[in-house]
Amino acid sequence: MAGGTERILKRRIKSVQSTKKITRAMELIAASRIVRAQQRVAAARPYAEEITKVIENLAAGGAGLAHPLLQEKEDVRTVGYVVITADRGLAGAYNANVIRLAERSLKRAQNEGKDYSLILVGKKGESYFRYRNYKIDASFEGMGDQPTYEDARQVAAKVIEAYEEGRVDRVELVFTRFLSVGSQRPVVHRFIPLDRSAIEEKTEAHEGPTADYEFEPEPSEILSRLLPRYVEARLYSAMLDAAASEHAARQRAMKSATDNAEDLITRLSRQMNRARQDAITTEIMEIVGGAEALRQGKSDEKDYFVDTVVSRDVLPDQIDPSRR
Repeated sequence: MAGGTERILKRRIKSVQSTKKITRAMELIAASRIVRAQQRVAAARPYAEEITKVIENLAAGGAGLAHPLLQEKEDVRTVGYVVITADRGLAGAYNANVIRLAERSLKRAQNEGKDYSLILVGKKGESYFRYRNYKIDASFEGMGDQPTYEDARQVAAKVIEAYEEGRVDRVELVFTRFLSVGSQRPVVHRFIPLDRSAIEEKTEAHEGPTADYEFEPEPSEILSRLLPRYVEARLYSAMLDAAASEHAARQRAMKSATDNAEDLITRLSRQMNRARQDAITTEIMEIVGGAEALRQGKSDEKDYFVDTVVSRDVLPDQIDPSRR
C-alpha cells in the first residue's frame, strides 16, 4: 500500500513540475511584453496630444462645434458599449473585471428604459455575452494582444457609423486603464459624443498671445475631418492600455501559479518521503519478525520420530534396550 502511494505521489510531483515550467515561461514572456506595451503607450501619447491641440486651435480659430460627433442628444434611447477584453485567458481576473463592469453598466441602462448595443473587441468578451444571449452588433478578434492603429480605425469606423446613422445615441468605452505594472483599473468612459465642454474650456483657458492661423480649407471642414481621427486616437490609446494591462495581469497570475506549484511540490515531496519511510519501516519490521520466527522455531525443535532399523534376523530380546 505504501509503495503504491509513493508511485502515485511521484507521478503527481512530475506533473506539477511540468506545469510549473509552463507557468514560469509564461510569466517571463508576459514580463517581457509589458515593457514593449509600455513603450507603445508612450509612443502613441504625443500623437493624441497633438491632435487634441489642433482641435483646440481650430475651435479658437472659429471652427463651429456643430459636428455630429460633438452634439449630445437630449433623448438617449440606445446606449452603445465598446468593450475591450483579451483573446486569451490565464490572466487572473482581468477579463472578468471588464466584463462585470460592462454588464453592470448595461443593466443600469436597461433599468432606465434604454436599449443597448454591443461592439466587442476580444474573444473572451464575445464568448461571454454570446453565451448569455446578449445582442451583439459587431465583434473583433485578434486585436487585444498587440493592437495596431489600423485595428483601432476599423473598430472606430463601425462605432462612428452606428452613431451617425442614429442606431445609438451615446457610446461608452469599457476597458482596463494601465496605471503601473502592479495596478490596473477597469473604467467606463464616455466615448461618443466627444466632450464638447472640455474643448471649449481648454480653448478659453489659453492665456497670453496666441498664433493667428490661416486655414485652408475652412476650419469647420478641417474639424470634420480631424474628429474621426481623434476618435480613432482615443480608441487606439484605450486598446494599448488594455494590452499593457493584460500582460501585467497575466504576469502576476503566472507568478502566483508558479509559487503555488512550488508549494505543492514541497508538500507532495514531504508526503512521498513519509510514505517511503513508512514502506521502509514496514519492510524492516517484516524482516525482523521473520528472523525472530525462524530463531524461535529452531530453539523449540524436537525429534518425535526415531529412525530405528530392525533386521528380520534379530530377535526382539537381542535389541539394545536403549533403542526400544
